Amino acid sequence: MGRERVDVVVIGSGAGGAPAALSLARAGARVVVLEKGPFYGIGDFDHDEIRVCRRDFWVPWAEDEPHTVRSAAAQLARPSREGWTSACVGGATVHMSGFFYRLHDCDFSLRRVLGEVPGATLADWPITLDELLPYYDVMESELGVSGDGASNPLERRSRPYPLPPLAAHPASRLVDEAAARRGWHAFATPRAVLSAAYGARPPCNLCAFCGDYGCENASKSSTLASLLPAALATERCVIRSGCMALRLEADAQDRVRAVEYEDAAGVRRVIEARVVVLAASAVESARLLLLSQSGRHPQGLGNANGLVGKHLSFSTFGKVSAVFERSALSAALGVSRGELGHRGFLQRSIQDDYWSPSLGALGKGGTYNFMVAHPNVINAATKVASTTGAGMWGAPLLGQIRAYHEAQTWLEAEIFSEYFPHDGCYVDLDPRVRDRFGLAVARITASVHPLSASVNATMVQRLRDFFGSFEPAPISLWTMAQSGTTMHLQHGTCRFGTNAEDTVLDPSCRMHGIEGLYVLDGSFMPSSGGVPATATIIANSFRVSELLAARMRRGELN
Repeated sequence: MGRERVDVVVIGSGAGGAPAALSLARAGARVVVLEKGPFYGIGDFDHDEIRVCRRDFWVPWAEDEPHTVRSAAAQLARPSREGWTSACVGGATVHMSGFFYRLHDCDFSLRRVLGEVPGATLADWPITLDELLPYYDVMESELGVSGDGASNPLERRSRPYPLPPLAAHPASRLVDEAAARRGWHAFATPRAVLSAAYGARPPCNLCAFCGDYGCENASKSSTLASLLPAALATERCVIRSGCMALRLEADAQDRVRAVEYEDAAGVRRVIEARVVVLAASAVESARLLLLSQSGRHPQGLGNANGLVGKHLSFSTFGKVSAVFERSALSAALGVSRGELGHRGFLQRSIQDDYWSPSLGALGKGGTYNFMVAHPNVINAATKVASTTGAGMWGAPLLGQIRAYHEAQTWLEAEIFSEYFPHDGCYVDLDPRVRDRFGLAVARITASVHPLSASVNATMVQRLRDFFGSFEPAPISLWTMAQSGTTMHLQHGTCRFGTNAEDTVLDPSCRMHGIEGLYVLDGSFMPSSGGVPATATIIANSFRVSELLAARMRRGELN
């Protein structure tokens, strides 16, 4: 088994790994990034819904590399593709929609503010929003984020977004007017999508195929389009695609020393390093740590307290669709019917229910994100067929699909709300199921805390009421999801904190008791927040990488 030595190995090239690779390469370190998936170029991206969304373009087949999923410990977990975020260079940022909200102050102190919540395992963050704010700025500048900070009085920031907001669909007026009547604050959704040229990258062409697709225009600010090219340009960073990390090695002094991996040709290799940055996703990072057993670490690396994989959280999900007759909408808005199709972005969000007494005793809610329905044809057919409650096929289905694309405008809103961590939501190793590498797969036990489900259900009803207040009113409203789980938004399997007895990482995201090992995906987060976590993961990775680079310059890591 061949061995080599570098300064830093980064496992994963998405939101957590790419900022570290760039920052440490700029600081002079020799960096190797191991990515288990392929290295796509913009020529690989198109709008083929079957090839891209319904096969193994982004995540592995369940037959090859499953997770297993169950809702309670007493159940037998079933093989599934759920819980994979992505497997390609750039990670899930390549096919994200790019909603880049910041956390709020309340997200950092839920345990202090709410006290003991029955059945929940809340914990406060060991850092404050003030400590993270400068790195949100760095993240937005490095990637290229568009938005209008002045339009959201509930977000804390000290300077404008690097780019103005993307152009909004004409129907955004409906959200603005209804929000004003209710006393809410509709604001331009911040996006990791370019509204104007940024460096060598062109502005978005408003095709609306962001979510679930790669950007053939390089206008989406994925790490593939932004941070990783900059890392490669330092000539100190190498990206190795098709490389599966198998286990981490630590020496007798509990210093991480090497990563064993299988390369794209199926050859087992070992790469030694002074520092290992683990950023494979909250589920897969916990799995790799649990697989890295040894005589000194029989429960897995860094798992002496049994907390690796615990306190897993996702995002509690709700979704409502409002259907408008396009001619009536055209007359009300004074625009042509052609301008009211499913191209472009609605570009509106509301956070007045991020913390609100209207949500019940706890009050912790989240974000309403408004969109024009996705133009996917198969997805649209599935959606309209489901609205009858009994299915639809043949001529009626074809007629409804035609109406969806030609006579109607579907506006949608997703809800991202707090997912309280609890003892019934965690990752461990499945004792029965192995992947194609012969390794035990991640077993995900996932259920929604009753209070999280209740708040999400309340937000869904408030969203239905809000849509119902639009002028003109929708011709129909459909609750597409309520109190669900968004499993690609993952947090918490390696919580950070000051106490090594009840957390896995210290405030710099270094593993307690293991020198040189940092975990920089969403694993570190004690709580989910009421927004998608991608922007926060990237900002925190820049924060930690600055601390790590300083340690390396001082000669503290050898």
